[in-house]
Amino acid sequence: MKEKITVTIAPETLEIIDEIMKTDRFRNVSHLVEDAIKLLGGRKNDKNKR
Repeated sequence: MKEKITVTIAPETLEIIDEIMKTDRFRNVSHLVEDAIKLLGGRKNDKNKR
């Protein structure tokens, strides 16, 4: 089960998120954040195995 979290980000970071969300790569911001954390943690996304 997924957990809900709250984060505070800088306006510059929000601009980056807004630009990434325009690409249709992610369903929503939560999806983007999950993939970013997995990438930083060195874990591959199950859908994007290489």
